[in-house]
Amino acid sequence: MLAIFVKTVPFFALIGLGYGAGRRGFFPEAATAALTKFVFYFALSAMLFRFSASLSIGQIFDARLAAAYLWGTMAVYGIATAVAFARRQDLQTAAIEAQTASIGNTGFLGLPMLSLLLGEAAVAPIILMLTIDLVVFATLLVVLVAGAREGKITASIFRSVGLGLLTNPMIVSICAGLAVSASGLALPGVVLDFVTMLGNAATPCALFAIGASLASKSAERLAVSGWLSFAKLVLHPLFVAAGVYLFFPVTPFQAAVAVSTAAMPVAGTVFMLAQHYGIAPQRVSAAILISTAFSIVTLSTVIGLVTP
Repeated sequence: MLAIFVKTVPFFALIGLGYGAGRRGFFPEAATAALTKFVFYFALSAMLFRFSASLSIGQIFDARLAAAYLWGTMAVYGIATAVAFARRQDLQTAAIEAQTASIGNTGFLGLPMLSLLLGEAAVAPIILMLTIDLVVFATLLVVLVAGAREGKITASIFRSVGLGLLTNPMIVSICAGLAVSASGLALPGVVLDFVTMLGNAATPCALFAIGASLASKSAERLAVSGWLSFAKLVLHPLFVAAGVYLFFPVTPFQAAVAVSTAAMPVAGTVFMLAQHYGIAPQRVSAAILISTAFSIVTLSTVIGLVTP
């Protein structure tokens, strides 16, 4: 376990470097937003495209793994929703809190970290779980919030969701890579070198951007944010572990990747959605800050426990 912790130190050191740069004003919020946009639209998309171009849909999609991850994530989603309702929160707030408790930073942190720690064999299951987060749970949030505001579920909501998915660069890059793979054509050397070089920028830039974005987060509403962080760092990997080991058994390696992915801290995209809809952005912000800080220990522990 100590060896795993040592291997994760550089990742969190980069996050810490970004945090320090942000706190001291050396890297202002506008610069952080620009760097995040570069990672989201270019570097991470290039990484996903390159990985997907070397895989087939059959290699990525595994019904048992998908079922196990869906079961574990939906269980935590349901628990967080129930706790929110018990605190007399409305449906919109409950949906945001459930999203906070169950959606991790798989794109910016999970994919770069686990592909290096566990090897490129981890990429296919990570892409599957990332796709589930983007397609299933992001859609669920939009439908719940829009439905609550309009008082009913309308066709326009699903049109909006579909358009959002079609324009999401991560979804587009995965689909484009799979299309190249299905065509049987190899990427020209110059194209492969280009996407490799661009994709290699994703890891350091994403980690630095995570840290810099945390510098603007405040730890308010600690009781709620602490609960949501606990749900994300502890309950989510526990329930996903029950899914992959007990209810829908998969290979030991797939199980290790799934549980490690579930142990990621709260995703920054949840804050973007909370801010966009104007629903509890402060508690989501605090949960991202708290969960990322504690994941230095919890994430290393989980990876150490599930990997041989």
